[in-house]
Parts: sequence; structure tokens; C-alpha cells
Amino acid sequence: MAKRKREATDSNAAEGGDEDDEITTETREISPAHYVFKIESFSLLSKNDITMYETNDFKVGDQKWRLIIYPDGDKSNKGEDHVSLYLAVSEADPLKVDGEINATVRFFVFDQIRDEYLLREGKNRRFRAMKHKWGIPRFLPLKTFINPSNGYLVDDTCVFGVEVFVAKSLGLGECLTLKASPNSVCHKWKISTFSTSGNGRCSEVFTAGNHNWRLHLYPRGDQHNKDKNLSVYLCLVDSGDQKVKATYTIRLKGKSGETHQMTGDYWFTGPTKKCGMPSSSLPLTTVQDDLAGNDFVVEAEVEVLGTVSKLP
Repeated sequence: MAKRKREATDSNAAEGGDEDDEITTETREISPAHYVFKIESFSLLSKNDITMYETNDFKVGDQKWRLIIYPDGDKSNKGEDHVSLYLAVSEADPLKVDGEINATVRFFVFDQIRDEYLLREGKNRRFRAMKHKWGIPRFLPLKTFINPSNGYLVDDTCVFGVEVFVAKSLGLGECLTLKASPNSVCHKWKISTFSTSGNGRCSEVFTAGNHNWRLHLYPRGDQHNKDKNLSVYLCLVDSGDQKVKATYTIRLKGKSGETHQMTGDYWFTGPTKKCGMPSSSLPLTTVQDDLAGNDFVVEAEVEVLGTVSKLP
């Protein structure tokens, strides 16, 4: 279980390759999941003029990485008197010029006395060809590190580690586009000699707001109110993956002036999602009295307010 570290780090230390990086510090008992680097005879590094060491490659996700340690600090990045740790994209598997990886990095050092790891984690980083390395120049003060009572360097032996959590895009997303000044389109569908017999019928396709629409008429109602009511619906045709927000008005106009009307708004997602006059609003008895034996017009006024489409 992770917990906040008590006193093992220098609170005044610079916190990473960028001065404004947010670094969290915790301890935990579980070993680093991705790479562990053990050093025996740590003191001989400086005696042999080894100021920087890169580990072998290890793979996380689709990328190869390397852990880099500066045992006496990365002096080029204000890491004097500290142990500096970095994670870098492997030179054997470089990123393309236009490629990038977003990842969260955790660096570890093992406390051999308390049998736990000190970990320091930075915020999510973007690795790319021009900036393929990130780390913490002031990871741990050397004075703290070499003090045997802290447990990080015991018998001149120490253990470091790293974890890399790659945020891989699934390619999912959507874009909502709203129209500042939508245009209203009115479509009229003339039907001769209305009859309550027969199955449903469809109007020709018409265009409103750069989308195709169609009216569906069920003379004796849809499956919910069969033989009781007349139903009229507005449907979006060939929408693909888009959703379309529209306001609509549907009118039934008889030859002698009778009009039945409904107004509403709806998110249309395709021909299976339709909206219009609910069956209960047009009982067959009323429709027959007003329209039977006459020519009549089904009129649809449509105004598209916006669309939602998948991001490419």
C-alpha cells in the first residue's frame, strides 16, 4: 500500500526537467513493475569516472525505453549534490519526427532497512523526437542517499526502478457543431384520396440542413396503436455515425382547411430513431371525418440546429 514519505526527500529540491513539473512522493512495498536496476559498489562509479549510466532497453507498450542515472547528479540541469534519474526513448527504437507518446513515469529507490520503495511520480509527459527524455534531476539528495540509516545505500549496494504508464489513444471521440443561424426548410407531401386501408408509406427524400429526411405515414397507426390512430413520423436518412439535433413541425392539411399539427425537437440518429405525431393525438375517427375522401398534404418544417460526428 502506498503512503506519503516521511522525510526521505529534500523538499527544496528542483522537481524535474521542467521547473513547473508537479512531482508526488510516496512509499510502497510492491516492486517496480517494468524495470529494476541494481548497483553493487556504488562508490566505485565516481572513482571510475562514470558520471552517467544508461541501462539496457526494456519494452513497455509498443516502445523501447532506457533508464538513465547520474550518480553524482546531472549538473547540466541543476542536479548538483543529488542522484538524478531519467527515462528516455531508446536510441535503437526512436520516435518518428511526427510521432509522440504520452506517458506517466514513476521512479523508485529501494529502502533496504524498511523493505519499501520510495517513489516519485511526475505528471503525464509527452515524449517526441525532439524531446525524447524526461526525469527528475534532483530525485534524491546525495547526503540523504548515502546516509546508511535511510536504507537506500547499504553495503555500497542500491536498487532503482521505473514504471511507465502509456496513455494510448483508442481513436474515440466526437465533435459537436452548432449552427449560429439555422435555415428552416418546409417540405410538402401531397397525398390523393386518403384511405385508412393499406400499410405505411414513405415520402420522397428531401434535404434540410445538409441532411436527408423522409416522412413516414401509417394510416392505421404504428405497432403500438394499431387500428386506433394515424401516425406520422419524421426520419433522418443515411446519417452514418452522426447525430442531428433538429426542431420540426408536422402538419396534416385537409382540402377543406382542417389542420392537425405537432411541434417538437429531437436528437435524430438514423431511420430507426424517428419522431413526430404520437398516435394518440390523431384518432382514426377524427382523421376520417376531416380527411377521408379528400386530397390532403403532409407538411414537414425542419430546422437543423447542430450535429455530432465522430472525430477523424
